[in-house]
Amino acid sequence: MIYLAMNGAKHVEWQQATTSHNLANANTNGYKADQVSFRALPVKGEGSPTRTYVVDNTVGHDMSQGSLLQTGSPNDFALGTPGFFAVQGPDGQEAYSRDGGFALDETGMMRTKSGLPLIGDGGPITVPAGSKPEIGQDGTVMATPQSGQDRTPQIVGQLKLVNPAVRDVYKGEDGLFRLNGGGTVQADQGVKLVAGALEGSNVNAVDSLVQMISHARQFDLNIKLMQTADQNARSATQVLAMTA
Repeated sequence: MIYLAMNGAKHVEWQQATTSHNLANANTNGYKADQVSFRALPVKGEGSPTRTYVVDNTVGHDMSQGSLLQTGSPNDFALGTPGFFAVQGPDGQEAYSRDGGFALDETGMMRTKSGLPLIGDGGPITVPAGSKPEIGQDGTVMATPQSGQDRTPQIVGQLKLVNPAVRDVYKGEDGLFRLNGGGTVQADQGVKLVAGALEGSNVNAVDSLVQMISHARQFDLNIKLMQTADQNARSATQVLAMTA
């Protein structure tokens, strides 16, 4: 019994850590809640198979849409459909995110608010100096000169919007999604932007708090089972000692 209880406590602790991580990101724009699942494996051997271990795990993500927060800022955008926009990850490779919004660096390159270059149809997008960028629903980036006689808006690029199957992507420790087999995915015209808004986290703080309480109680139950097993063993040892 002690090994079953230890196994249960270990996995409940893991669930608790995942729920705590989700709750910590309840206010992170574009965050998708992590999910873990386990598989019950009956213990087979001599006697009846009355015991079950918890084994294996599958890390997944809740890809449901987060609420759209209207900011009115021309530098903010969110995705109103399933999918991602492409960024250049810290390793230089293409990665995917739903955390919208951008800022221009000193060279005019469009970057996420965390500093990652936004990838367009021809690589990172650069806005000419002195121009005001605007983003269309399809990700088209227009730049309008703010001085001079010619103030005609010019297309400087189009954000790469993709929509890979959920089962084809995983989320790294940096919070960015990547393809399971590596490589990149083609742009999808069906993914649409919502300008002037940010997508909030899809973590339900109330549900997460309830889950944490439930996990704590399950952990305590497994600890008590281990204590009971220890007491039973001590009692059995005393009985055998007295008999001898």
